[in-house]
Amino acid sequence: MTDRVDDLLGFIDRSPTPYHAVAEVRTRLEAAGYARLEESQRWSLRAGDRRYVMRAGGSLAAFEVGSGAPSEAGFRIVGAHTDSPNLRIKPAADVRAHGYHQLAVEPYGGVLLHTWLDRDLSLAGRVTLSTGVGSETETRLVDFGRPLLRVPSLAIHLNRELDQEGLKLNPQRHLVPLLGLGEDGSFLDLLREELARDRTKLGADQILAWDLMAYDVQPSARSGASGEFIHAARLDNLASSHAGLSALALAGAGGVVEATRVVVLYDHEEVGSRSSQGAGGTFLSDTLERIVAVCGGGGAEEMARAISRSWLISADMAHAIHPNHADRHEPGHRPKIGAGPVIKTNSNQAYATDAESAGFFAALCGRVGATPQNFVTRSDLGCGSTIGPISAARVGIRTVDVGSPMLSMHSCREMAGSQDVATMIDVLIEFFAGE
Repeated sequence: MTDRVDDLLGFIDRSPTPYHAVAEVRTRLEAAGYARLEESQRWSLRAGDRRYVMRAGGSLAAFEVGSGAPSEAGFRIVGAHTDSPNLRIKPAADVRAHGYHQLAVEPYGGVLLHTWLDRDLSLAGRVTLSTGVGSETETRLVDFGRPLLRVPSLAIHLNRELDQEGLKLNPQRHLVPLLGLGEDGSFLDLLREELARDRTKLGADQILAWDLMAYDVQPSARSGASGEFIHAARLDNLASSHAGLSALALAGAGGVVEATRVVVLYDHEEVGSRSSQGAGGTFLSDTLERIVAVCGGGGAEEMARAISRSWLISADMAHAIHPNHADRHEPGHRPKIGAGPVIKTNSNQAYATDAESAGFFAALCGRVGATPQNFVTRSDLGCGSTIGPISAARVGIRTVDVGSPMLSMHSCREMAGSQDVATMIDVLIEFFAGE
């Protein structure tokens, strides 16, 4: 069997954007016997069927229909997200200044800005094209896959105040990456050439729009004296997406259980989930309602019964204690890398965890020989949130927020523990077992 850490690192490297992550998930699902459903078509399902459905290219829900009707057996759901903070290309991309050709970018999500300086960046995402037939369009994935951009730091000689005042970056002025020299050429020309590499040449007006983002081309890696760490971009939250997907495939090898197993991977979590494909939209509830309707009778009564018997594990990476900034952590709630899954709690419902759901997850951990850790934000600091409370409120399902511990969250390159990869997968396999 492929090493789970190596498999995660390969998954991340093949997923520079949410759209590429969903494409990689599709490949893995279809290899495991899952077939695609279209939201626009009528669904026909029976026990043991493995299906997946996509929305807007960046969100996906996969499920294995259980042997029991959902109204009697419920759902076992793992939720995660496919997006990560980054720099996204604006529609009018070209910037000319002082002999340089630069690209206009906009920070997406809570970007740790300074970590994007002095890195070898490429571009990936999706592009919408005119087909030349009326108003018909097509959307293609694109990945330049090579160093293309750089945001250079200002030399210390020109910024002597740095040591005393710290680095202060204005995203509009200081994060504009360099693409080339001179006045010749445009980003549109470059993009057109890249898209034409494997196909026929595109016309000058075929590119209509894009969702493109920068990413660090440095491959993911293990580190540490004994390989105990992993360094990678987008660990938050592709590591959790990978864990849910892996657990679904491995649990399925043990046969069909009563409950319907579901993995839902959302786009737009990093910007508040307020979209049709985000956790604040109807994607999960629409999918569950259709499964209930096809597998044992529809209607509000059957859906309500199914939800009352269901659980959602919201899996999103957690803050490990930082050895150089231990004072920023709540005493007594300081998760360690390599020490197992973290239950995340917030009294103000930034996380959906309560005593019932925390106990449920702790029992799962105990059954695989793991001891859960706990994270609570200091009372004098703000707390980030997840898809957990959004999905819980939108669907009305019992939910626990958990994650594997990590450092450098929202950095261009993040850090986590090798040992925690397999542990989280094992706990989620136990969850899907439905005992």
